[in-house]
Amino acid sequence: MTILLSHHKFTILVLLSFFTALSHQATIPPNPRLEKAYIALQAWKHSITSDPRGFTSNWYGPHVCNYTGVFCAPSLDDPKCTTVAGIDLNHANISGFLPEDLGLLTDLALFHINTNMFCGTVPKSFEKLGLLYELDISNNRFSGSFPSVVLSLPSLRFLDIRFNQFKGDVPSKLYDLKLDAIFINNNQFETNIPKNLGNSPVSVIVYANNNIKGCLPSSIKKMSQTLNELILQNVGLSGCLTPEIGSLKNLTVFDVSFNSLVGMLPESIGEMKSLEQLNVAHNKFSGEIPASICSLPNLENFTYSYNYFSSEPKICTKLPDKDDIQNCIPERPAQRKVAECKAFYYRPVNCGGCGAPPPPPPSPPPPAEHWWPKHGHQPYTPPVKY
Repeated sequence: MTILLSHHKFTILVLLSFFTALSHQATIPPNPRLEKAYIALQAWKHSITSDPRGFTSNWYGPHVCNYTGVFCAPSLDDPKCTTVAGIDLNHANISGFLPEDLGLLTDLALFHINTNMFCGTVPKSFEKLGLLYELDISNNRFSGSFPSVVLSLPSLRFLDIRFNQFKGDVPSKLYDLKLDAIFINNNQFETNIPKNLGNSPVSVIVYANNNIKGCLPSSIKKMSQTLNELILQNVGLSGCLTPEIGSLKNLTVFDVSFNSLVGMLPESIGEMKSLEQLNVAHNKFSGEIPASICSLPNLENFTYSYNYFSSEPKICTKLPDKDDIQNCIPERPAQRKVAECKAFYYRPVNCGGCGAPPPPPPSPPPPAEHWWPKHGHQPYTPPVKY
């Protein structure tokens, strides 16, 4: 995610530098678009209840292009007409809400207000922002249902609503949009992963820390050419991972930690040649870890602690950054208690309709008098004491 966000930040800096250069030229005479912007921004200023860093202290008078955080540029349909093209009030610690008047900013391409204390909802008037390309309202206090107004924004490519208090369902129509990034993590959503997830052309999806149930659909294989990062940490996933996950050849980050996933890791993960970060910790995975996973050419970090793996290939122990504690792996330090592993391996694997039922965990090499049981059959007998 670091690489993607760094590239994104660079793009934003270039755009804002361009807008800034135009905004700080000689005072631009008002035109009908700037007059509407003046109405919108004054309404917003009167909706602000606290501005401790004084970001909006110079928001007075008709010359809106001189306002802090407001960026102007020639309009797309009339290059001779200057208009408000971007707003960036990130990290201002401002309190207040977004008034409906902001819908007057019809040429807005960037709207960034992350890390403030805005509350309420996203105005319905945002549906008039047909040129809006990036919407970042993350790390605020917005609440209510998913801001469905974003579904009507034809130019939107970057959506970041993480770290708010949105709740309820996430519309499946979101995945039919031509978005490049979806960040909805750290809200209070309660929804299922939709079957049309694979329709989305995004390069990154972050669901983490919500209540998003269901299985990864087979349609995910359609994302093989575009998806780079998939973060499903602590979302309540259960069942088995689908082998289709191996079709994501361009995925660099895959995180399904802190869920209730079971079964063996799909051998197909070993086909994800671009994978750099793999985190499956804090689940209920079992059996042997496929050697092909630890042989991935770009794998830098593999975290599989707090599961019930019974065996790991030697190549896994040679990874520069790995974590295998609290499993059932002989001769490795800080593993689970023998009794706990025995009890786990007595129970059969239940994929719960997600993924194909995995084969039973294979037996490890000799000594022959000690072997690992099949799920739901023989009891667990460790070859050595921990």
